[in-house]
Amino acid sequence: MRMSRLLTGLAASSALVLGGLALTGCHPSAPPGATSAAATAAPAAASAALVPPSPDGIALASPHAAMVREPSAPGAWGGPRQPGAATLSDRVVDYRIQAKLDPEKHTIEAQQQMTWRNRSDREVRAVYLHLYMNGFEGQGSTFFSEQRNLGFGFRSEVDANEGQWGHIELKKVQQAGAAVPWYFVHPDNGPETDHTVVRLDLPQPVAPGASTQLDIDFFDQLPRVIARTGYFGSFHLVGQWFPKMAVLELPGERGATAPRWNAHEFHLHSEFYADFGQYDVAITVPKGVTVGAVGELQGAPVEKDGWVTHRYVQGDVHDFAFTADKRFDTPLEADWSGPGSPPVKVRVLFPPEYAHNAQPVLKATLDSLTYFSQTLGAYPYKTVTAVVPPYNAEEAGGMEYPTFFTAEGYKDLSPGTANAYGLDFVTIHEFGHGYFYGILASNEFEEPMLDEGMNEFWDMRMIQGRGQLNSLSSRGMQRLGVRLEAPTFEVERLFSVLGEPADGTGENSWDRLSSNSYGSVYGRSATAFHELETLIGSEALARSFKIYYDRWKFRHPAIGDLQAALIEGSGKPEVVNRIFEQQVYAAQKVDDRVSKLVSEEERPQPGTVQKDGRWVERTEGEIDEQLAQDRKAWDKAHPDAKPDAAGPLPFRTTVTLRRYGASAPQTLVVRFADGSSETVRWDDQRRWARYSWVKPAKALSAELDPQDEHALDTHRLDNSQVLKAEPAAARRWAYEIAALVQTFYALVSTL
Repeated sequence: MRMSRLLTGLAASSALVLGGLALTGCHPSAPPGATSAAATAAPAAASAALVPPSPDGIALASPHAAMVREPSAPGAWGGPRQPGAATLSDRVVDYRIQAKLDPEKHTIEAQQQMTWRNRSDREVRAVYLHLYMNGFEGQGSTFFSEQRNLGFGFRSEVDANEGQWGHIELKKVQQAGAAVPWYFVHPDNGPETDHTVVRLDLPQPVAPGASTQLDIDFFDQLPRVIARTGYFGSFHLVGQWFPKMAVLELPGERGATAPRWNAHEFHLHSEFYADFGQYDVAITVPKGVTVGAVGELQGAPVEKDGWVTHRYVQGDVHDFAFTADKRFDTPLEADWSGPGSPPVKVRVLFPPEYAHNAQPVLKATLDSLTYFSQTLGAYPYKTVTAVVPPYNAEEAGGMEYPTFFTAEGYKDLSPGTANAYGLDFVTIHEFGHGYFYGILASNEFEEPMLDEGMNEFWDMRMIQGRGQLNSLSSRGMQRLGVRLEAPTFEVERLFSVLGEPADGTGENSWDRLSSNSYGSVYGRSATAFHELETLIGSEALARSFKIYYDRWKFRHPAIGDLQAALIEGSGKPEVVNRIFEQQVYAAQKVDDRVSKLVSEEERPQPGTVQKDGRWVERTEGEIDEQLAQDRKAWDKAHPDAKPDAAGPLPFRTTVTLRRYGASAPQTLVVRFADGSSETVRWDDQRRWARYSWVKPAKALSAELDPQDEHALDTHRLDNSQVLKAEPAAARRWAYEIAALVQTFYALVSTL
């Protein structure tokens, strides 16, 4: 999801966290139409007492599960993928779905055959499904409860009005012809009125290593596009629309010590997590409607009685979404190829009003395919579909699914404007999710940093490598002759909440102080890893990320796995561990500053001294008289000497440093008027430090972090003091002001 979509939500802040309103214990409720005796007699908001305990006792992940420090076991998720393997992933689920979209009523009638394999060493008698669409059924869902009760904001704050809610209804659930009872449960202690997680108690248990097929009929009422899914007019973005199996994690996978179900509720800021598998989806729409979807279209669409069925198949992915609109213009298409990748068909879908957006989206997608393939690993699929949503459907923009993503539409794309940069960035960002969310498939519930944060960082690297600056100017500003640009990482710092961070970037997506804190996962992660790259070197960081990608593609890594790869690739565990301890596992600001710079002549001092075997007193007046004579003689002997470069007296220079945050190894450089300099490494836990030199020349400046290694430093403007103007300080002022302008412009553009 694009970071700028959070901007209006960042203004919302609350001292509460979800745990503050959680009830004790699990309080599931049975839905109307459930097939157990208890459930059929229960109302829609049944008491938790009516739901029996799980029949096999397999636990659910903690309601507050978050970052996993310890690396996963070498054989986790079936072990590293081997060249020549029959499949790219260890496929766990097989979905065969037949879906019919009514674009007038915005509904979907569907039948789903889902085959699930039990990877564990024990019998499984109950499984869990996500029903994400129920997050939009009303204000009682966990999604809307967090928005209402905690004051959290979400993206562009589109409200669901009367007649615009959405939901998913299970019509039938069977296993081998037998009815399956189901119960709504609340793994994160959310409100009983949330219906986004359901437990199925299986009539036939699934033995270790065995598989079972579930036949599910379901119905979707799509909402007015509100949060990654829904409709606006004839446009439909259909995401998180089918009953999706939760993940059964095994010992050694993401910190698990025993089999456990990872099945969190649909939170306001969380995204998704699922097993890899195969999708075979037939989408039926009225004739004249253009369809785009995850995966490869299988042959020509089949028409019957005014309806057309499009069949898409894709293996080794963990989600499926599609779009449909009768207003889409003729798609823009291109082919891409790269070493180790199959030939890739790239397709851009767009409405007529944003036809001028299609070519920039296509170019940015092709460029992204090249960059990510070269820097991480070969793109493994045969398709990429990019969608530009229509005007007034902004909430469908900036979202990712495997092989399929949505960009955004801009009316004005004048060269060099913020809009032109924004379209490039959102396209690169959403494509990049195809690697961090799609192929690496980290747990976006519990460790959003591994997707949103690392993708943001890699996007910034790509843009920086292009030599592309972040444009801050609107077309109107350009007409006035105002053209503002800044390095993209400098602008990123502004979204990093560097001053008083409330939560570590490795925390989960819902236990957070505010939407602002969740939004910081993007910028602060990118900034922290930009600093790490500066400290260990670009070559070492690039090598580390290739290790990470190659080892954990198609395997659901944890944060500890990324940390281990960085240590291995860089050979600098102390640097890597410091960044993780201060910024990922904790929330510490970095704020070192030059508190004081003094450089004055070292005058002789009054008092008594021994001279010719006797004590002689030197007065202040005698010293002044002698200095006047010495200066006159010096000036005569050195008529071309630069002021302060040297003189009859040496200069004592004293620099005082203060620390107002976490310790970080700092470099202090003091420059003198004679062209010399002194460099000191401040690398300890002290809250202050003082350094002095007596030299022939006067100091000109004292500067901390002259190479800009510490991108996390809260206030860069206090990193230096000068006794004479220098351009370095002016540059830092320019970056800070440019970043401030960018934030203001971005906020205004969302109104």
